[in-house]
Amino acid sequence: MARKNNAPVINAASSALDQFKMEVANELGLSNYQNIDKGQLSSRQNGYVGGNMTKKMVAFAEQALAQGQSSAIGNSVPTVTSGQQSQQ
Repeated sequence: MARKNNAPVINAASSALDQFKMEVANELGLSNYQNIDKGQLSSRQNGYVGGNMTKKMVAFAEQALAQGQSSAIGNSVPTVTSGQQSQQ
């Protein structure tokens, strides 16, 4: 049985992440991504969405670090070490 391990670290961010995913998909030419059967898309198309989301989030964090806002990033999400991961 497959386990879902991609839950947001902060549950309240789930809707914002979904909105961000739709915006990135739209930028990539995948309009109406919310209602598309993701199984009908190629893994490359689905991967582009997640990859571009990650790329944008890393760029945002790099910019914040460059502007000296490392405390905002460091305090925003708790770090999970291998011993702290939950076994679901």
